[in-house]
Formats: sequence, C-alpha cells, structure tokens
Amino acid sequence: MNVHGRLFYLMGPSGAGKDSLLLRARERLSAGSCLIASRYITRPPELQGENHLWLSEAEFQQRLALGTFALHWSANGYRYGIGLEIDCWLERGLDVLVNGSRAHLDQARLRYGARLLPLLLQVDPALLQQRLSARGRETPQEIAARVERARQLSAERPADAVVIDNSGALEQALEGLLEAVQRQSLPG
Repeated sequence: MNVHGRLFYLMGPSGAGKDSLLLRARERLSAGSCLIASRYITRPPELQGENHLWLSEAEFQQRLALGTFALHWSANGYRYGIGLEIDCWLERGLDVLVNGSRAHLDQARLRYGARLLPLLLQVDPALLQQRLSARGRETPQEIAARVERARQLSAERPADAVVIDNSGALEQALEGLLEAVQRQSLPG
C-alpha cells in the first residue's frame, strides 16, 4: 500500500463529458484502490447530470464554516465542494479521483503538492458546442462563452497535465483515464 495516495484532479469544460466518464470509471475502478469522490453542489440533482450531493446555499455555507471541505470553489452561479474525507483516503494510501475546477487548480496544488496530478479532458470545440446545446441548460450566448473559455484554457493547460481526448467514443476516453490512473499512481 502507498504511504500516501495520489490525487487525480480531473478538469475540463462543461459539456466535455466528465460526468459520463466518471460514471463509467466508477464501474471499472471499484475493485482497485482508487476512489472517486462525490461533490457537494448548490445545484439540485438532474436526471442525466452528475450524481452529486445537493446542498442549499445555507447548508453549504454551514459546512464551509465548519471546515468540512477539503476543496471548494464557485463557478457558473453554483458552489462546489469536495469533502474532507478525501484527506483520510489519501493518508491511508488510496488514490482519489475528483471532478475539479480548472480555476481552482492552483489552490488544490497548494494543499496537495506533488500528490496532485491534473487530468485535462478535452473535446473538439464544435462537438462541445453540440453537447452543450443538446443538454439545454445554457443560452446560446452562454454556450459561445463556454466554448471560447474552453479554447483559451486548452491553450493554457498545465505542463504536467495528462490530456485525455473525449471527441470520439467514450470508451476511448475511459481507457485514457484508466491508463493515466494506473500509470501515475505513486509507488508504495
């Protein structure tokens, strides 16, 4: 068992397929020593969206004040948190995969240092626009802004990020994710 586990920090634009990828990865990683952390979000659950834990703004603020989040940030009008339990998992030598925020990467690096490995999920901009339009949550202007932001952030990606392309079949992206997790786990 590892002395300390590795934190795999998955990032990517909204609509890139992170939720679908994590759902499939959960099935394949369940037998190993890599756990996928749930996120707490101030957005009510959706039938096809992320399987997250919904908190009201007041509940989120209470947990934040009590120090129950290892990581937290705001984006797109919502608040996101990852529970402190991931620190326990890492200390036990387990690897942890989180759905993180590109804008919060520097703060996550401060907390986890060399144990953190950024994983960047990318998708062709035209396909990203189609996916965002199909889910129907954003206006055309919001979609255009998200696609442009994805282009900019892709160009500014961290040098140490493992890039996973999700422009093709989800199974290909899943294999890329699983390979990165297996190859990059810290030695025991």
